[in-house]
Amino acid sequence: MVQVIQGKDITLAQLIDEFGLQRADDEQFFSEWQQDLPELSDLEKQSLNEVKAEYLHLSKYSILEPVVKMVVLSPLLRLAGFYQPPFYIASEQEVRISSEDEGTIIRGRIDILVFHPPLWVLVIEAKRAEYSLEVAISQALAYMLANPDNDKPTFGFLTNGREFQFIKLMKQGTPKYELSYTLSLNRGDDLYTVVKVLKHLAGLIRNS
Repeated sequence: MVQVIQGKDITLAQLIDEFGLQRADDEQFFSEWQQDLPELSDLEKQSLNEVKAEYLHLSKYSILEPVVKMVVLSPLLRLAGFYQPPFYIASEQEVRISSEDEGTIIRGRIDILVFHPPLWVLVIEAKRAEYSLEVAISQALAYMLANPDNDKPTFGFLTNGREFQFIKLMKQGTPKYELSYTLSLNRGDDLYTVVKVLKHLAGLIRNS
């Protein structure tokens, strides 16, 4: 009997069992989020300072997922260049992935999919501010596994408005993934680093 699982309910253990997913054990597997990051202009830093101030003001009350997307995620993607050619953005993109024996089917909707035709390149999951990013990791990985291109990496970006984390997945042979450490809006210049990483990934994709 075929088991149908909603993406939001999938666990990391299920992805490992059904799709052979493994965590990479090579420190250089996901070097893109730490190396060769671009510098930001004073104007870009000012814009990010405004994003931080606006989020902190609004976070006095519960912040739901749509507000996270509007106040934090949207300006980050704009500053990173994902609203410009050659990129396109889809919201609530429906995905379906099945295990090799068709015993398990995962269905769901990606919050935001940034793509560079004909490839999927960046899967973004945004959660309400009260949620830990841990709840989004397995969901994002499930959607990244649905990327039809096995030759190039797929990147994921998770945020709850206050915290941020990046994922890299390679599907060649055994699918492997790795995570960045968690960056925080409240810690130093982490928000600058988030945009630097997004800009770097955009450049890699644009020039691939």
